[in-house]
Amino acid sequence: MFEYELHRIHHAELLREAAAERLAHEAARTAKGRRWARKQDPEGRVNADQHRFARAA
Repeated sequence: MFEYELHRIHHAELLREAAAERLAHEAARTAKGRRWARKQDPEGRVNADQHRFARAA
């Protein structure tokens, strides 16, 4: 019975570590995506519909 309890504790630790690692990878991927978006369009996207108004003279 003692070995079974140790196994369950170890299993729970592994699950927590895996969840933390997934969260860290997701955060890194999100941050990388934000950096990439800033490089692509540093001013930010204002309006996608460019043909809405007439061009200035």
